[in-house]
Amino acid sequence: MSTRELYLVGLSHKSAPIAVREKVSLSGDDLKDALAALKARDGVAEAMVVSTCNRMEAYVLGDSIEPARRIFLDRSGDAAGHLYEAAGPEAVRHLFRVSSSLDSMVLGEQQILGQVKEAYGVASSVQAAGGFISRLCNRAFATAKRVRTETDIGRGASSVSQVAVELVEKIFDDLKGRAILLVGAGKMGALSAKALASLGADRILVTNRSPERALSLAEQVGGSARPWAELPQLLVQADVVIVSTGAPTYVVDPALVHPAMKARKHRSLCFIDLAVPRNVDPALSQLDDVYAYDMDDLQKVVHQTKSARAEEAIRAEAIVEAEVMAFSAERETRAALPVLSQLRRQAEEIARAEAQRTLAAIGEKLDDRGRRSVEAMARAIVNKLLHAPTARLKQAASNGDSLLPGVAAELFGIDGAQGPEQAAPRAATAGAAPPAPGALPDNVVSLSESK
Repeated sequence: MSTRELYLVGLSHKSAPIAVREKVSLSGDDLKDALAALKARDGVAEAMVVSTCNRMEAYVLGDSIEPARRIFLDRSGDAAGHLYEAAGPEAVRHLFRVSSSLDSMVLGEQQILGQVKEAYGVASSVQAAGGFISRLCNRAFATAKRVRTETDIGRGASSVSQVAVELVEKIFDDLKGRAILLVGAGKMGALSAKALASLGADRILVTNRSPERALSLAEQVGGSARPWAELPQLLVQADVVIVSTGAPTYVVDPALVHPAMKARKHRSLCFIDLAVPRNVDPALSQLDDVYAYDMDDLQKVVHQTKSARAEEAIRAEAIVEAEVMAFSAERETRAALPVLSQLRRQAEEIARAEAQRTLAAIGEKLDDRGRRSVEAMARAIVNKLLHAPTARLKQAASNGDSLLPGVAAELFGIDGAQGPEQAAPRAATAGAAPPAPGALPDNVVSLSESK
């Protein structure tokens, strides 16, 4: 009885520069199509892809790690030297750390949990996530909640947008009288604009290819919506330009900025590119009086402030480790349950058949009470014979021993145990409440991860 394994392949701000990350980044329909193609590969039972501005990770429950690799390598051969991989409990541990913001560029930031929940929702919507990934993600969400409530890792933690604000402060010192331009309607750009306004920036201008989205965002940040066609003129007015459009290429380049700098009489202009793929051409940094920063630049700022939360991170890691052990033990228990169920069913069928054969031979010599006694005796024999094997199998599962259930299945001729990864996956709700640690659903017979 073999068991399908959880595999992880990914790259992030820690393993790859933004020039590589932007080549493999997925969103919207592209992400859904890639997930569907991944799920359709041979040997893949379930799949989920987490794709953010700082990471892309593929989680696959299946027979090998190769399908998870292909989702990166098929998009860009440059990814090959930057991938990290994990399997089994290590892959589980990584997802729990990511969800708990322990692997984030900004330690303790809160956005990543929502992004993992969104990834789970997308995987469910295209029927790539089934019972196993549902349990995995619910446990990850519960772990993140424990880290958030039982440690102070999130206290005073900066988001990426707040780091961008700190960078602007260092450049301009005093933001009073400064104008901010949001190019695109990204969430991080909006957060940055609000923070800059609170520090004295007087005017917020918003432009987006969709006028409706520009107007909506302008209302949120107390700014003014302007047509996309006015972007060249808006660059003359702004002091800080925060760009996050979701476009697959540059929307701001030297040809656009150079005339604006002449009109500004070379008054300093700062660009913060929060998009992956990048929306601001890095060649802008070669222009006089132009400051251009992307996500990799923000990471350098973050490294200077990480030590303040290092002690809380140690406590958070201990919580993650406990949750990984609990999840692994639960999975081993689930793997033993079909063997136990089928062993008991097989024994009860034999006992029932033999009791009926005995009663048929005795004929009319027994009344109803006597017949019930014979049937009860047969059931009692089954219970007594299976008591010790049942206890031993449960103990082996709780200790992480996955060998004994397989040996028992082979010894008693049990096969065909089917888990959720062989059944058609059911879409689950990303916000569903996680089960209590160690809790198993009532229909345990159908919840093995063995094949």
